Amino acid sequence: MRRFAKARKFSNSRINWVGAPDVKKRVNALVKNLEIDWIKTSRIFAYRSTASKTRAYARIWGLSSLWQRTLGVAPAYIVEVLSEHYDDLSDTEKDKVLLHELTHIPKNFSGALLPHIRRGKRNFHRKVDSLIDLYFQKMNER
Repeated sequence: MRRFAKARKFSNSRINWVGAPDVKKRVNALVKNLEIDWIKTSRIFAYRSTASKTRAYARIWGLSSLWQRTLGVAPAYIVEVLSEHYDDLSDTEKDKVLLHELTHIPKNFSGALLPHIRRGKRNFHRKVDSLIDLYFQKMNER
């Protein structure tokens, strides 16, 4: 008998994904307004999921180079928002969440994802904070 094994609860509920045109529109607006020129909005797709067990508000999925080569397609990313957490946020908080996810996209738009590195030049959270600061500057200019 394993003394340290965690008990897992299994449920019959499955994660459901549906297209999220409202999220796509919001991503397009953020990229345009903040002049995030390395992001090709035509290759960003948005989905809303329900019944996920994660505590995250959103996730980003990249299409790796091997999949790109195999399928003969260009790099692409999927922004998934988790309905149970994301939908109740204010518009400003939704934008912050989306900016966090967009920060995972490298400047070469290769299909790879940038990790949460906290030190040195590649401080992920510093990049997120600077994008959010720029967002608030643009909001105040209106």
